[in-house]
Amino acid sequence: MSLSRGLPLESPICVVMVGLPARGKTYTARKLARYMSWLGYHTRVFNVGNYRRERFGARVAHDFFDPSNPTGMNARKTAALAALDDLKTWFDEGGQIGIYDATNSTKSRRKMVHQALRNNNIEVLFLETVCNDPDVIEANIRESKLSNPDYIGMEPEQAVQDFRARIAHYEQAYEPLDDASLSFIRVSDVSRRVELNRISGFRMGRIVNFVMNLHITPRTIWLTRHGESMANVAGTLGGDPDLSERGKRYAIALSEFVNLHSSEDHLSVWTSTLQRTIQTAKPLNRHCIELRALDEIDAGICDGLTYSQVAEQYPEEFAARTADKLRYRYPRGESYEDVIDRLDPLIIELERQQETVLVVAHQAVLRALYGYFAGRSRSEVPHIDMPLHTIIALTPKAYGCNERRFVLAPSST
Repeated sequence: MSLSRGLPLESPICVVMVGLPARGKTYTARKLARYMSWLGYHTRVFNVGNYRRERFGARVAHDFFDPSNPTGMNARKTAALAALDDLKTWFDEGGQIGIYDATNSTKSRRKMVHQALRNNNIEVLFLETVCNDPDVIEANIRESKLSNPDYIGMEPEQAVQDFRARIAHYEQAYEPLDDASLSFIRVSDVSRRVELNRISGFRMGRIVNFVMNLHITPRTIWLTRHGESMANVAGTLGGDPDLSERGKRYAIALSEFVNLHSSEDHLSVWTSTLQRTIQTAKPLNRHCIELRALDEIDAGICDGLTYSQVAEQYPEEFAARTADKLRYRYPRGESYEDVIDRLDPLIIELERQQETVLVVAHQAVLRALYGYFAGRSRSEVPHIDMPLHTIIALTPKAYGCNERRFVLAPSST
């Protein structure tokens, strides 16, 4: 079994978020859950704020969060315990990596959560997000008031004022994470400083590597398949064919689009090592990084065949692929799960990038990359629509990923 999908003897692990509001906790929790799910772990976020809204409503005054308000304190504890109970039940039913998303701002609350989880033989990793940069905090506040369910329909400035007052209440009671007996990651000022304590094991190391590369700088990731190739024309799998005439016209249209929508100093271009992607990127006249990890899925003994020929010559293989396209591995080739595994380092690098990146690659590879950013399940990845001659622009946001598609019809001249 692949390490990315968990070893049978691995115990469940819970990532417990810690931090004041507007410090990036929920952003980090959601991104981490998306990443671990993409890798194949059974992962879920339990957001205490959602439990509080379900039980006590979204529209609560800021003094609901005042530590001297016993009604608000009891209500928030009720929500926290309900989320924790559901989390433990989920682990009992086979969950592998749970994320407990709440402020967990006091030592007593963290002790309660830690003890409850350890009593159920669940490993605990605290993840504290700290931010002292007023510009970043202000940007987070304004991002939150636009997308936080508590402020839907509220005037923007009123929402901002209320959220600032809420933060002030939390600041009164906040106790930084400093217990050396606990496993924890402390990320300060959007990964400018990362502190680790009692980190052990493959999964914790993977989580550390991911969160230390996250940032909130706005940028766009463009995904596009190579232009139509001679293999596309023939309907054959794999190979290293040249572009067709239509594919060459798309390469020119792509360069015109990119030159219109980006500056030369703030764009990275990544291609596979195969000719059809290199030829597609050539008219850009920019430095391109050729990455073997972006090569198309290896079709093994089926390379060079059409799907009809595969069905005729290897009917059992054709049936097996039809039955489970995600896990099916071509003989002497790869499966979609193999593609996801080899793309793991590129996901980390894409998260680290702070400038626009254009990825020119292949259908299976782009399905896997898109599946990560769009939050699609692994089972959906092999079936994602990834048409030729289309640019998909992805802009990661705090609560998801904005998407735009541009269909570039190659000119006939």
